[in-house]
Amino acid sequence: MAGGDKKSNAGSSGGGKKKEVKKETGLGLSYKKDDNFGEWYSEVVVNSEMIEYYDISGCYILRPWAISIWEIMHAFFDAEIKKMEVKNCYFPLFVSPGVLQKEKDHVEGFAPEVAWVTKSGKSDLEVPIAIRPTSETVMYPYYSKWIRGHRDLPLKLNQWCNVVRWEFSNPTPFIRSREFLWQEGHTAFATKEEADIEVLQILELYRQIYEEFLAIPVIKGKKTEMEKFAGGLYTTSVEAFIPNTGRGIQGATSHCLGQNFAKMFEINFENEKGEKCMVWQNSWAYSTRTIGVVVMVHGDDKGLVLPPKVAALQVVVVPVPYKDADTQGIFDACVETVNALSEAGIRAKADLRDNYSPGWKYSDWEMKGVPIRIEIGPRDLANNQVRVVRRDNGSKIDISRVCLVEEVRGVLDEIQENLFEVAKQKRDACIQITRTWDEFVKALGEKKMILAPWCDEEDVEKEVKDRTKGELGAAKSLCTPFDQPELPEGTKCFVSGKPAKKWTYWGRSY
Repeated sequence: MAGGDKKSNAGSSGGGKKKEVKKETGLGLSYKKDDNFGEWYSEVVVNSEMIEYYDISGCYILRPWAISIWEIMHAFFDAEIKKMEVKNCYFPLFVSPGVLQKEKDHVEGFAPEVAWVTKSGKSDLEVPIAIRPTSETVMYPYYSKWIRGHRDLPLKLNQWCNVVRWEFSNPTPFIRSREFLWQEGHTAFATKEEADIEVLQILELYRQIYEEFLAIPVIKGKKTEMEKFAGGLYTTSVEAFIPNTGRGIQGATSHCLGQNFAKMFEINFENEKGEKCMVWQNSWAYSTRTIGVVVMVHGDDKGLVLPPKVAALQVVVVPVPYKDADTQGIFDACVETVNALSEAGIRAKADLRDNYSPGWKYSDWEMKGVPIRIEIGPRDLANNQVRVVRRDNGSKIDISRVCLVEEVRGVLDEIQENLFEVAKQKRDACIQITRTWDEFVKALGEKKMILAPWCDEEDVEKEVKDRTKGELGAAKSLCTPFDQPELPEGTKCFVSGKPAKKWTYWGRSY
C-alpha cells in the first residue's frame, strides 16, 4: 500500500548510537493528477494520512487528518442550524421492513442499496432488519406521535450519524463508500411557505461550506423530476465540478418532501381553526463526500492542498540548522513562533523531529497539504525574521518576527481566496453552452459541464441518458440553476427541437 515506506522510516531513530537522518524523501506520488487521476487520488488520500483502506470493500478508516476537516465543518453548520432553532437528536440505526416499505417511491429509490441484518449469532432472525440508508422512515412514525396540534410545529430535528448504502460499483474513498458520516435534518411545518423558505436557507449554508470553507465553487439549483429525492416534492442542490475528470458532483441536497410522507405516516395536526391538516416536511443533508471533493479540486502532484479554514494545521514551522549553527537558538525561535501564532488562534506546530532532514519534512507537510510552511535557519535567526512558503503556489517571502501574526494571518487569507479563484477559473473554463445535439456530444467528449436549453420533458431527459451510454457512463441532468441566463423567444431544446423552457446543466457525474 502506498505510504507504507513512510511508516517504517518513522521509527528509524530508535536504538542506534547516532541517529540516522532521513534525507531521501520517498514521499513523492507515483501518479500525476493529469495523467492518471484515479490512481493519483487513491495515492493522495492514503499518503496524506486521510484514510486507510479496510478489509471490507467500500469501507475506509477515516484518520484524524480527515476527521479534523469534518469537525470544523460540523462546528460551523451545527452552530448555524441552532440559530434556526433546529435541535440535535439521535435515532436508531435499524429499520423494520414494514416501516421502510411504507413509502413506495422512496423504498424503490433506495432498495438496491439497503443492507439487511438476517442473523443473530447462528440463528436466522424471524424478521430481517434493515440498516438505515437514510432516516425518513425511521423518524416519521414518531413525528406522527409527537405532532398533534399547531403548537407542536414547527418540529426541527437534525442528527449527526452514519448511514449504510451497500449496492454500488467503483467504490472511491469519501465519494462512494458503503458507510459514510453525514448530518441529516428533518423538519415539519404547518405551511408550504415555511418549508420553502427553510429549503433555501439550508442550501445557502451548504454553499457557504463549499465556497467559504472548502474554497470550491458550486452552482445552486433544482434537480429535475427524474433526479429528485425519491418520494419528495422537489430537490435543490449545490453542484460542484471536477475539471480533471469532466464530472459533476452533487455537493449537498436540501429537499422539500411536500406532504407525501405526512400522508403515508399520518403526520397530522389540528390548526388554529380546529381543522385537521397534514404537515409539510423537508429533509437536508451533507456528508463526508465534501472531503473527497476538496482533495479532487485542490490537490496537486505533491499531494493535498488544504484551504486554511479547514486545515487541522495551518502553519508548520521547520528548523533549518546548518553545521556549526546555533541549533538550540533556532529550535527556541521555532517554539516561540508557534506560541505566538497559537495565542492568536492560528493552528500551528513546530516539526522538531531530529531524525528527518528539513527537505524530508518539507515533502511530508506538502503531502499533507498544510497551507503555510515557516522555515527558520541561522540567517533568519540573525535577522529576526522567518521564511514563509505557501503550499498553494510555492511562493516564498521573508517576514519580520515583529509583525509575524499579522503577516501570517494575511497570507492565510490570501491562500483561501486564491484557492477559490483558481478553482473557479478552472471550473468556468469547463462550462460550455451548447444549443444542438452535435455540440452537446462534442462538449461531452471534451469533459465539459454543459449548459443547454431544455424542453423540461422527462422522455427527452431519458433519451440523453440512453444516447450517451458508454464506458465513461451516461450523461444526465445535474441541475437547473436558479441563476438562469436569458432564454430568447424561439430557443429550441438541444435534443428534441421543441420550445425550450429553461437552461439546465448536464454532464457525467460521480
